Amino acid sequence: MSNNDVKKVKVKTKYAKSGPLLLIAAPGILYLLINNYIPMFGVFLAFKNFSYKKGIWKSPWSGFQNFKFLFQTSDAIVMTRNTILYNLAFIVLGTIFAITIAIFLNALGDSIRTKFFQSSLLLPNLMSWVIIAYMVYAFLNSDSGFINNSILKALGKDDIAWYMEKKYWPFILTFVQLWKNAGYQSIIYLAAIAGIDKSIYEAASLDGASKVQQIFRITLPMLKPTVIIMSLMAVGRIFFSDFGLFYQVPMNSGALYATTQTIDTYVYRGLMELNDVGMSAAAGLFQSVLGFIIVVSANAFVRKVDSDNALF
Repeated sequence: MSNNDVKKVKVKTKYAKSGPLLLIAAPGILYLLINNYIPMFGVFLAFKNFSYKKGIWKSPWSGFQNFKFLFQTSDAIVMTRNTILYNLAFIVLGTIFAITIAIFLNALGDSIRTKFFQSSLLLPNLMSWVIIAYMVYAFLNSDSGFINNSILKALGKDDIAWYMEKKYWPFILTFVQLWKNAGYQSIIYLAAIAGIDKSIYEAASLDGASKVQQIFRITLPMLKPTVIIMSLMAVGRIFFSDFGLFYQVPMNSGALYATTQTIDTYVYRGLMELNDVGMSAAAGLFQSVLGFIIVVSANAFVRKVDSDNALF
């Protein structure tokens, strides 16, 4: 057999082994191409005065005018502040709640009730924001809502127009976000806890360590790498917000914009109401660039403090 024949056999063997794996990965790769890479051509729109008639390539260049218009609006500071502060609260509180839930689930052991609680906690994450928005509305509706008609009335309190009072919504949105996502995040931490060597707990128990001491001296320190990775990934999207949470749940109430307006909802309203494609693209590029800078900076800090847990 010649060298060429040997090479052909090796190539066929290689594709015979990797072919099924590539076929399985094909839908995910196709999704990434369509959803993440092809839209990158829209970056040009951030620097153009877009015209539907002329299209992307023939529309005139506008330089940084779209960015200038974006940040000269009175909403620029409000939407940026809301986006950052909400995400910081979600990262900190979400991590605490997820780890707490994971520790409790791990303490239950491998039983049917554990599977039940896992499924129950994961269910909200699988629900659409539209459904959740109407569930929240069932509680907060001024006329027939559960809180006004059952709780406040029983306490002798006056009804509250929830969708007109912006001071309550930072707490409402934070609660709804934690309720929806904490269960899903806890599964990741539960998997990390399951990977901890059980002999460590056994040795600590023989030395007289209580369950609480084991949590603070073994579980939490061993979760440090997972917490850092999850936090770095979350920090990368600190300038992005969950559109459904901030648009659907408050029912797009104009009275709540001061506390529910984020960069994503502002871009959507700018696109749908003002039909300003260039400004919307500029805001999206602004989010991506700042998110990239923050991830690189946060990772550099982690690498300096604890290089073993850095992403890169």
